[in-house]
Amino acid sequence: MQKRIAIKNHLQEIQLTTQRTVAMLIIMLVLIAFLIMRLGFLQLIKHDMYTTLSKKNWLDLIPIEPTRGLIYDRNGLLLAENIPVFSLDIIPEKNKNISQVLTEISKIIPLSETDITQFKKELAQHRRFDEIPLKLRLTEIEVARFYENQYRFPNALIKARLIRHYPLGAAFSHVLGYVGRINLDELENIDATNYSASNYIGKIGIEKYYEDELHGTVGYEQAENDANGQPVRVLKQIKPVPGKNLYLTLDSRLQLAAEQALAGHSGAVVIIQPSTGQILAMVSEPAFDPNLFVAGISGQDFQQLQLAADKPLYNRTLRGLYPLASTIKPYIALQGLDSGNTTPDFTLFDPGWYQLPNKEHIYHDWKPHGHGTVNLNLAIVNSCDTYFFALGHKMGIRAIDDILDRFGFGELTGIDMGEEVPGIIASPTWKRRVKNTAWYEGDTLNSSIGQGFMQATPLQFAQGIATMANRGKRFAPHLLLIEQEPGKPPEPQMATELEPVNLHNEAYWKTIITALQNVMTQGTGHVHYGDGMPYSIAGKTGTGQVFSIRHRDEEGKSEEQEKLPEKLRDQSLFVAFAPVDKPQIAIAVIAEHTNLAPNIARKIVDFYFLGPPAPVTAPTPNKEATANVIH
Repeated sequence: MQKRIAIKNHLQEIQLTTQRTVAMLIIMLVLIAFLIMRLGFLQLIKHDMYTTLSKKNWLDLIPIEPTRGLIYDRNGLLLAENIPVFSLDIIPEKNKNISQVLTEISKIIPLSETDITQFKKELAQHRRFDEIPLKLRLTEIEVARFYENQYRFPNALIKARLIRHYPLGAAFSHVLGYVGRINLDELENIDATNYSASNYIGKIGIEKYYEDELHGTVGYEQAENDANGQPVRVLKQIKPVPGKNLYLTLDSRLQLAAEQALAGHSGAVVIIQPSTGQILAMVSEPAFDPNLFVAGISGQDFQQLQLAADKPLYNRTLRGLYPLASTIKPYIALQGLDSGNTTPDFTLFDPGWYQLPNKEHIYHDWKPHGHGTVNLNLAIVNSCDTYFFALGHKMGIRAIDDILDRFGFGELTGIDMGEEVPGIIASPTWKRRVKNTAWYEGDTLNSSIGQGFMQATPLQFAQGIATMANRGKRFAPHLLLIEQEPGKPPEPQMATELEPVNLHNEAYWKTIITALQNVMTQGTGHVHYGDGMPYSIAGKTGTGQVFSIRHRDEEGKSEEQEKLPEKLRDQSLFVAFAPVDKPQIAIAVIAEHTNLAPNIARKIVDFYFLGPPAPVTAPTPNKEATANVIH
């Protein structure tokens, strides 16, 4: 039987085709709508972003390094300048084999181990397209050699740079500090944008403390590049803003005179203008040449400075700690008067020793047979230990701490350098915390003559005697006199007045200052200054004991002292101000392991008031800069 063949259902097929067509049309419409929305989003909402990205395909922003501000002394003498040099720079991103490039370049231009080490350090911390200096201060011959072979190094270039230079070298090294290449730690703490064209930053001293003022603000060039990334033309430029010029309170000639007077001895000199707190000179010896650090010091040179026995990198003016020794006695005497524990007329017989009640231990005066009957004036003039043993025991350690604290000892002075230490004003609480032992009466006696645990920095010595010269009026010591933005008027810095030292009776100032003047005309300072001085001066000598020796002469000398190794010999201290009635300078001198501090101070004070015995070499002041300086 023949099978029946089904007839197609055309109506059903048409319906199916129609449904599929409609479905496809809906999908297409949805996709077209999505595409239109996406195009609108990209063209309208994201227009600015993609325009910028497009421009980056052919434009580049090149940072321009600002010129670092200059540093002058108070008379316009240039202390830190920028000198032009040629450097050989490399763009690491465009050199696939850096090691090979360095090897080939070294065949043309000698590269030291320091050059390569510094380059690799900067290579690790800079952006890919930065130009990293490989060698600074190229000679004319080296520049010529490179240009002859530049076709071999298309991604290396000679660039003119300004580099820091310190014309007076070591004399100002501890005050000015120096600049050096930015390291990884510093890179994390600075504004990377503002330093995008800079390789150097202040490391210590004024250069570090006033880094923000000296650095300036980075500028930019918008450059058009070709297909190889090489700039074709500059389309737009934002000029960098130079750093501010700084004028310091320092007097260069006085600084050089102090350095020459201290030369050959480890120690420090600080000179303050009492009426303002301005630092006129600040010398730490031995010193170092800061120019060694600018381009990158070699490992051998740095190790030599670090391991030197006399520590030339150590800033003694701010970080050196020395016993107050007999320079403490005017402050103890002042507290004794102000607290009613002594009077100018009170006398005491000094047999050459002092003994605490019900104690066996004997505390010896520096003079074996004593000073006989002394009052407060003679006790200061002859530096009588026995008098101050008795006064210190009567007042107690808290009264001693109180007067030292009021004069600024044991705390930071706040000088604009930021590297100082506070010193030590010993107390029962301090000894328990640091030594974990009790305070004894003998500790109070040692403190009353500036021995034992008491320590201060040369800056604190100078600030203390400046306060004495001011009859209690105190100013924060500072180094910045004027700052000036290029093209703008100078901005003088005002003195910062601190809490004064107030007394119950203002006449006590005259009592102590008269005694300090008598020190120089009759007492322990007379041997160094003699008679007929052309200026009045009040001062106090001191001997900080490193190794205990019982008896000394009036100059603090001892035959036993001369037999000791140099490092065990005493520290020599001297503080003074002059003239007495209207003080212009207050000076503190510390000479380590020698007794020459008063002699060193005499040379400096003579220079200030009488002028140099021979010309002190120094560059001629900048006349244009001097016109803007307040004297």
